[in-house]
Amino acid sequence: MQRRIVFLSFFLYITVTCCLIGTVGAQTKSSSQLKKDKQNIEREIANTQSLLKKTEKNQKASLQQIAVLRQQISNREKLITALNDEILQMEQQQALNQELIQNLQKKLEYMKADYAQVVYMAYRNRRLMDKVTFILAADDFSQMFRRMRFYSIFSQNVRSQSEKITKTQEELKQKNEEIIALKEEKLKLLSGKETEIKQLETDRRQKTKNAEQLKKQSQQLAADLKSKQAQRRNIEAAIKNAIAAEVAAANAKRSNANKGKSGSGSSTASKGSSSNPRNTATVSLTPEEQTLNNSFINNKGKLPWPVVKGAKVSDFGHYPHPDVPSVMIDNHGIDILVDAGTPARAVFNGEVTAILDIMGTKVVMVRHGEYITVYQNLASVNVQKGNKVTTKQTLGTVAKNASSNTYELHFEVWKNNSNLNPNDWLARK
Repeated sequence: MQRRIVFLSFFLYITVTCCLIGTVGAQTKSSSQLKKDKQNIEREIANTQSLLKKTEKNQKASLQQIAVLRQQISNREKLITALNDEILQMEQQQALNQELIQNLQKKLEYMKADYAQVVYMAYRNRRLMDKVTFILAADDFSQMFRRMRFYSIFSQNVRSQSEKITKTQEELKQKNEEIIALKEEKLKLLSGKETEIKQLETDRRQKTKNAEQLKKQSQQLAADLKSKQAQRRNIEAAIKNAIAAEVAAANAKRSNANKGKSGSGSSTASKGSSSNPRNTATVSLTPEEQTLNNSFINNKGKLPWPVVKGAKVSDFGHYPHPDVPSVMIDNHGIDILVDAGTPARAVFNGEVTAILDIMGTKVVMVRHGEYITVYQNLASVNVQKGNKVTTKQTLGTVAKNASSNTYELHFEVWKNNSNLNPNDWLARK
């Protein structure tokens, strides 16, 4: 009965320990993801810092400086949050390790006590009857076999118990070493967090200082921004016209292809066109194009950025300029500040449907089924109309923005002739 209680105690302990180890595995995975997220943010901060240094040397880039500082402040806040999460994760890991150590110590005590009892009982009974006499004194062969089996299992259990004790002692040592390592890493994280908080305050002060300087030039900045907005509207109108023409051409091509089909098929197509007067803005897709279209939709929120690195300095939508509120921004896409010579790349597989040269800026349009991505302000273009392109393939090189002497890529996403928010489609940085 006593041995059964001991056995049940060990079984219960092993079950609890397995659950705890499973929890550790899950937390290790989470910790790995936290480290990955933190590294990504640190890369973004390094990229933004590099751009900041370049805009500081450029007297025309005052608005870009504040925009980059705004992005840098946001990145540092994300990094501090990530550091807090990682520190919390380590504290939870330390607490879990402490709990595991306590359980291992209890397990060790149980095993040592049970092992001592077994050894003691074996010692007490050593003279009463030796192993051979006990086996030979069996009433029949079946009983003899059971007695032999008993001795075999007993010996195995003694050896197994001894091995478990040794293994448990090693596990205790390992967990203690892990706690020491976690404490050291936590101290490094706390030091890094303190550094980032100081840098964050420095960036905030610099942003405030730059904003005060901008106020002195507010009238000139407002005029420059309004001029830039007017130029952008002309470019956007040209892009929209090009998209509408491309949709109409695609539908005309499909209509001509359908003329050779059966009368019932033509009737169906006519019925579809008359049921929706806005159908002229919708491209009929081939099965292959529909597959590409569906794949593009399935990658919403996961598309790579149109540049390897850069800082978003102007966002999508209609809103007052954050630094010159008297000017309303009407942005059909996003603007990304980059280094000189940065290549623009396709965000998904598709076909180049148009290459435009509008007001001194080159524009590449890539179709992905019903969807079109637009890459504006290119100095050079590496593709031709009709080319099939793959994800991350270089389309051209980003050009200099004449008004600020900085290099900016303007990126848009359309569904036929409807403008969409690129932030919903690009992967989170």
